[in-house]
Amino acid sequence: MGKSLEMQPTSSGVPRRGEENIRDFQRKIYLKAKREKDFRFYILYDKIISKRFLLSAYYRVKENDGKPGVDGVSFKDIEEKGLDQFIDNLHDELKAKEYKPSPVMRVYIPKVNGGKRPLGIPTIKDRVIQMSCKLVIEPIFEADFEDVSYGFRPKRGAEDAIKTIKDNLKEGKTEVYDADLSSYFDTIPHDKLMILIGSRISDKHTLNLIKKWLKTPIKENGRLIGGKKNKQGTPQGGVISPLLANIYLNLLDKIVNDK
Repeated sequence: MGKSLEMQPTSSGVPRRGEENIRDFQRKIYLKAKREKDFRFYILYDKIISKRFLLSAYYRVKENDGKPGVDGVSFKDIEEKGLDQFIDNLHDELKAKEYKPSPVMRVYIPKVNGGKRPLGIPTIKDRVIQMSCKLVIEPIFEADFEDVSYGFRPKRGAEDAIKTIKDNLKEGKTEVYDADLSSYFDTIPHDKLMILIGSRISDKHTLNLIKKWLKTPIKENGRLIGGKKNKQGTPQGGVISPLLANIYLNLLDKIVNDK
């Protein structure tokens, strides 16, 4: 007898019922955050470490592909040993509060102008846990973000921004702010970022996870750079980095939109 519809996998590989439960949770937490602007969410860690969220996070990370990190473990390696075992191990490690991120491997890729751009590659394990955290906390901050923000946001992109610009031009709005935030991801101050995150999240275990990622060292040419002494910058190449960057950038969006 075949599997029921709710247990059949979606195109991503995650059981349909699991994906529906995650979307339902995200919808509820978004609406709660939208209604209560000063509410601080205090029970989130249990969702982040749940096997349902971790499994969904794994398939999302796998869709983006990417090379192994410093541990050399690939998606093929994980699935050959058993995906269930991988998820179980993550859950147990997080539940026991024994999780510690691995250093981020830094490589350089060529730029069009002939230079090179640094690229950070976290381990797949770290990417999966970051994605699970992102699935849980992103709806909270999405409820706070300005409507004019388009970068690194769900169901939004450059095409939407261009359409808005065209609509504004048709309405006679021709003044433009042009600003370039140099090395933005690398210069976000940890203390101020954590204050912003803490204004919406009071779950200490979730906050500790984010702090660990902010302090993760970079491995380059066999040397470790940064680490606990580092006081600025989001985790290079991390799944969670664009969301953290948007949380901090939202301050500027609010200032620009203040009439």
